This record gives sequence, C-alpha cells and structure tokens, in this order.
Amino acid sequence: MLIGDVARRSGVSARMLRHYESLGLVRPTGRSEAGYREYSSEDIRRIFHIESLRSLGLSLREVGRALEDPGFTPAELVEDLIRQTRERIARETELLTRLSRIGAAEPADWEGVLRVVALLQALGSESAGKRQRAALSSAAEVPVDALVEAALSETDPNVAGALRWALARSGDDALGLLAEGLGSPAAEVRERAVQSIAEIPDAAATALLRDALTSSDVVVRRCAALALGARGVADAVPTLIDMIVEGANDTDAADALSALARDEAPADQIATGLADRLAHGAVGPSARLRLTQALADIPGPTTSRALAELSQDEDRAVALTATYILKLRDAR
Repeated sequence: MLIGDVARRSGVSARMLRHYESLGLVRPTGRSEAGYREYSSEDIRRIFHIESLRSLGLSLREVGRALEDPGFTPAELVEDLIRQTRERIARETELLTRLSRIGAAEPADWEGVLRVVALLQALGSESAGKRQRAALSSAAEVPVDALVEAALSETDPNVAGALRWALARSGDDALGLLAEGLGSPAAEVRERAVQSIAEIPDAAATALLRDALTSSDVVVRRCAALALGARGVADAVPTLIDMIVEGANDTDAADALSALARDEAPADQIATGLADRLAHGAVGPSARLRLTQALADIPGPTTSRALAELSQDEDRAVALTATYILKLRDAR
C-alpha cells in the first residue's frame, strides 16, 4: 500500500508518516518498481499502535521506547501519565477558577483586572500580613467564593478575623458557600464556616445557625448557640445550658443566657432549664456550682424559688453561692 493510501486509511498525514520514518518509528517494508514506499499490513498495524500511544499523551520519544524496548513496563508509564494529567488538570482548574473570579469582579479596565489579580495573589500569600491587608481591602472587589475559600482555610486568627469581617460585608452570596463548609469532612473547616456565618447579621444567617444547633459537631453547635444567644434566639438555650454543665466556654454561655433573659418568656425557660439540670443527680459538684452561678443574672420568680431551694443544698459551696445571690437580689 502506497503512502497516500495509508494516509487516507489511517488518518495520519503523509507528512507525519515521513516524520515517523525519519525518527525510525515505522519503516516501509518495501518499494514499488517506481521507487515509492510500500507499507505492509504489519506496517499499518504499527502506525495504529503509534497513534494509540500518542492519544494517551506519550511523546514520540516515549512511543519509540514503548515499541522497541523489551524491558519497557507499561504500568509504570501509565502511572506517570496519570500523575502528569492530574497535575495538568489541577493547573488548568486553578487557572479557570482565577479567570472566573476575575470575570465575576467585572473590572472596568485592565487596571481593575490587575488589582483583582493582585488581591487574589495576596490572599494566597505565605505572609499573614499580606493576607490580612488583602482581606481588609477586598470586600467589594474580590469575588465572594475567593473570600470564602480563604476564610475556610485560614489558620492565622488575625487574618481569619479580617476575612470574616470582609464576608460579613459581602452580602448573602457568601451564605450558600459557607453552608457547604458546615458539611465539610474536616472539623476545622466546619468550625471556620460557623464562625463566619455567626458574623453575618441577617435572617438567612440566623436560619443557618438554627440548623447548626442540630449538627453532630459539638464545636459547631456551641458556636451557633453563642451567636444565636446574642441575637435573642431562645432555641439556643438547651445548648448553652449544656455548655455550662460541660464547662465549655461556660462564662460566655452564661452571658448569652443573661442576654436572652431580658425577655420574660426566655427568662422563665432558662430558669427552669437550669433548675432541672441542678436537680439531675448525674451532674457533678463543679457543674452544679456553675449552674447556680448562672442563675445570678436570670430574673423572675422561677429563679428565686430555685435559689431558695439551693440555699439549703447539701453541697456547701452551692448553698453559700445561692444564699449570696439571693441577698444581692433582695438588695436591688
């Protein structure tokens, strides 16, 4: 079969076939009477082998080695190709993400493009100072997904605070992405997500925090409860009381309960909840004392009755604390 026929049948141009021949990849086994190259069936099979290997991403040098080296191991080369392909995809995905973010920022001119690029680079800098400065100046210029990604991965507390500040000023667009962070398999990401949501002061964020009260992650539940307590949401009361019992941020939890108790209905719910936990025999001495102290800033008759009973408690520290709180209440 002459070169033109081979080119038509294989889809490989005559020019490329000559190139393969110059590299020694395939050599026509014969010549016609007129001196033209003639390819045998075996030659054509070799051409198809070459094209198949090239389709996997092999260079012509690697193709030659694969066809000629008897010690060649395909598995090793395929593993290397998989690694190279993954690295290329990662680079191209990163580029696509960067371009999408620049497009989302809708820069008006090239100066705007360069500013967004500089801010994105600064957010990914190894310098905590650069990341913090970028966060403080980026709320209106960097796409929200870039801010969320940075916030969910940030380990420096000062930079994390700046990123949460920026997210709180970015509008509702951040909430959907942060909600996804609450479902992350990484505990630290879940914690950063709920901390960021806690600083967004709107109804949608409050709804997410309510949902977070049922999270299987105790850190997420506690952070959500503290934020909801500051927002006057009584749903947080059981978790806040649990925090006092467990001694986990118990002072902050008691302050949140005190803030909630400014309204009469939550005050009665809080006092009842604290009294019920005090009556629970499984609560240890330290927890009972913390619960008694938490009653100090809870107004209402339910609290007064609970303190009166506690003033006769067998635990002397609890009894003295309850008596002291009652005297302070009576003096008001």
